[in-house]
Amino acid sequence: MSAAAEAGEVVIALNAVEKHFGANRVLRGVDLSIRDGETFTILGGSGSGKSVCLKHMIGLLRPDAGRVTVFGTDITGLSERKLVPIRTGASMIFQSAALFDSLSVYENVAYPLREHHRWPEERIRDRVQECLAAVGLEGVDARLPAELSGGMRKRVGVARGIALEPRVILYDEPTTGLDPITANTINQLIRSLQRRLGVTSIVVTHDIHSAFTVGDRIAFLYDGKIRFAGTVEEARKGEEPLLRNFLQGGGYA
Repeated sequence: MSAAAEAGEVVIALNAVEKHFGANRVLRGVDLSIRDGETFTILGGSGSGKSVCLKHMIGLLRPDAGRVTVFGTDITGLSERKLVPIRTGASMIFQSAALFDSLSVYENVAYPLREHHRWPEERIRDRVQECLAAVGLEGVDARLPAELSGGMRKRVGVARGIALEPRVILYDEPTTGLDPITANTINQLIRSLQRRLGVTSIVVTHDIHSAFTVGDRIAFLYDGKIRFAGTVEEARKGEEPLLRNFLQGGGYA
């Protein structure tokens, strides 16, 4: 982790966050602090509440208790209108990429630009090309999502996510459903964008290899609580039994 990230300001914080869905207590008092410029990984098994944590960070879910702070603003009770600048500054890349099937790659990436800016088409076109180049997808503008591989769809989702130049990028299970080679390409892309754009990256995953490849710091979520938070090296050497069992069960040496 860079010295800047280690000493950086906290850009997103969850304080004692709880979330229930009926009788199911998904989050049971989660505390997290993510610093400017770092890649922070939330690791945990399926159903542990990782994606629920992520959705709280841009107000897609509201906590039943606790507080969520983004860019120094408590967003816990903000209206949808007041959440707009938060969501512009913190872009979420969904697990499925969430592309519009009826729109071309170009129109998918251009969509947030048209929603938030009144730019001339030439400027939109230049920005779309810049974003596609950043994820290594030059020349696919006219294709539909159905014509792309799973890895390419994920990269288009990332291109759309960086179009508005966010300060923070949130990735929800970015390597799920991908073969190992394509998954590694996505891992390298996450690190590359973090370095080139200076963004803060938050990666939710159950993929142990991905977590240790992209992360500066790792938090382990189990049964709705953070059981460990620290650097990659601390996670490797740590003796927290639940994390150790998870890593050993996933084959990480």
